[in-house]
Amino acid sequence: MSPSTSLRAGKYVLALDQGTTSSRAIVFDRSGKAVASSQQEFPQIFPGPGHVEHDPEAIWSTQLQTAKDAIAKARISATDLAAIGVTNQRETTVLWEKATGKPVANAIVWQSRVTAPICDRLKAAGHESLFRKKTGLVVDAYFSGTKIKHLLDSGDGIRERAAKGEILFGTIDSFLIWRLTGGKCHITDVSNASRTLLFNIHTLEWDDELLRLLDVPRAMMPEVKSSSEVYGHTDPKLFGAEIPVAGDAGDQQAALFGQACFDPGTAKNTYGTGCFMLMNTGAKPVPSEKGLLTTVAWTVGAVTTYALEGSVFVAGAAVQWLRDGLKAIKASPDVEKLMAECKDTDGVYLVPAFVGLGAPYWDPRARGIIVGLTRNTQMAHIARAAVEAMAYQTRDVLEAMQAESKLPLTTLKVDGGAAANAMLLQFQADLLSVTVRRPVVAETTALGAAYLAGLAVGYWDGFADVTKNWALDREFRPKMEATERERLYAGWKKAVDRSLDWATD
Repeated sequence: MSPSTSLRAGKYVLALDQGTTSSRAIVFDRSGKAVASSQQEFPQIFPGPGHVEHDPEAIWSTQLQTAKDAIAKARISATDLAAIGVTNQRETTVLWEKATGKPVANAIVWQSRVTAPICDRLKAAGHESLFRKKTGLVVDAYFSGTKIKHLLDSGDGIRERAAKGEILFGTIDSFLIWRLTGGKCHITDVSNASRTLLFNIHTLEWDDELLRLLDVPRAMMPEVKSSSEVYGHTDPKLFGAEIPVAGDAGDQQAALFGQACFDPGTAKNTYGTGCFMLMNTGAKPVPSEKGLLTTVAWTVGAVTTYALEGSVFVAGAAVQWLRDGLKAIKASPDVEKLMAECKDTDGVYLVPAFVGLGAPYWDPRARGIIVGLTRNTQMAHIARAAVEAMAYQTRDVLEAMQAESKLPLTTLKVDGGAAANAMLLQFQADLLSVTVRRPVVAETTALGAAYLAGLAVGYWDGFADVTKNWALDREFRPKMEATERERLYAGWKKAVDRSLDWATD
């Protein structure tokens, strides 16, 4: 990673943060401060119950426009950028034509349960332990591998074309980097590859046995790279000059990096569309038997770091449901004001299993429920229950994580959009009985991508620079009595039990 003088001369780093509901671009300076940003939402497509899709062209157009907007707002040009880092909603699957770059179908989103029948067949055939051993993942519709198979099975000769290398697969990072480099780079990084059900996290290669089981041609798979290196340069027609594309990580791994969780036992929780807790477990993968995922955190230089992860499918998305479905609020931040109208949920629990439940339950047939309703129940109680569900689901994950890692957690770093909600974070600290720390820069996903790109070109000198930049905004200490904490959590577990195995399809 020996940077050239021209690359070191860049004054800023641009992060492209492609999320589930919006695309964002942020220009960062050397201190890790956001100089300018832009964000655009794009449509969600729901073809059927539990099925979620995106238009890849909408993802590309919003991501490109936000990048241009952020550069313009920062009043800089492309030549002022040392590098671009990309981070992305993971597992979401795109197939496109190599010759034209055009998608062959809508992207299947990580939330989609459309491939649950494929997973059922794999488990019935006794393959789950093999996938678990090689990939660190459970066999679930969440991951990319079964989504690729589903698209290839759709007919129109797609599988035959894919075998010839005419159709390419990528998670969103691969698709964006392909477009950014004018079709010159078909790559992904180890963190995204480790979410596909097709990548061996021990050998750090695509696994031929798993590819055969899902009938996925190797010719369509991207080359796997480290999370911090120069993959290529942007097409000069996009921004007016070539910019090194030098960082790539899945959104949750990028957030772990942006939170400077570099030591084993350090952890972060991101409250976004979903809720994702990751704990750094060091240089060796820790296998899970309690519903957690063993995943690659990142590779920087020659060193690969692993993590344990608890993936919660619906967190902030429940607040979006309050806004768009129930029309209870006009904007997502309004939920905190609505919550404040009541002192507690009055016994109401909301289990947001809109697309099944992730860790540690892994039940694709669970469905959302509200329990504990009385004539006294108001919308404020339901809103508070929706927000508190994020904290309850986080505790579900943490209990499994501490048992398997044997690493006690004393502090939890938090980020993501809902981390702005002080009532949520105080309840989270109370429910976990640990201190919750929110950094000045809450959007650490984008910051992590920026750091990975900047490290590759020498903009930052090393991990010490990243750690030095981390700054505390506010700390939340637990105040709740242990008896009350356990009473509330017991109610949550009872509510979850009611939601399991509900759907019959």
